[in-house]
Amino acid sequence: MEPLHRTCKTHSIDRPGWDDAVGLSPKARRRFGNGWFKGCLLALILSAVDARGSIFKGETLDKVADILTWVVLVVAPLVGIVVFLLIHILPEKIAEKKQHPQTKAIQCLCLLSLVFGGMLWPLAWLWAYTKPVIHKLAYGTDKLAHDEEAAEPPSDHAETEAELKELYRRVAELETKLASVSSERRKG
Repeated sequence: MEPLHRTCKTHSIDRPGWDDAVGLSPKARRRFGNGWFKGCLLALILSAVDARGSIFKGETLDKVADILTWVVLVVAPLVGIVVFLLIHILPEKIAEKKQHPQTKAIQCLCLLSLVFGGMLWPLAWLWAYTKPVIHKLAYGTDKLAHDEEAAEPPSDHAETEAELKELYRRVAELETKLASVSSERRKG
């Protein structure tokens, strides 16, 4: 017949205790068992120095508390708001630096991002770093000089009028060709 209690290599089941459950070595068990650890802990507790809440006393403590209150309630939120705004206009500044042709649209997206709590900001950031693909196809250039918005009309009107007459002549030719083709289709 088997005994009612079993023993294991790490601890014995018939003698439960915190030191057995932790799996301490025999040397550590002797130290904790004879009160060495408890004595050191008691000595540390009894030799504790008074705790001090502040290095300041009296009027100085009140003055420091007043200054700290102003810093926490006024200065910190203002600095936080300024940093938030500066971070949100970064895509616009990057677009201006890279002479992005859609800088105004990126600026608008940055402002919308402020309204929507910053959710559109990553889109503005990506847009500022990307090169527009279709812009060159539409406008013939990737970059728009800042002077081109307020460009003056060409000074030589004679050349412009000649080009316009040529274009009108070509449009008239194309209209006659189109009319003749459409009349042939109706007959045929």
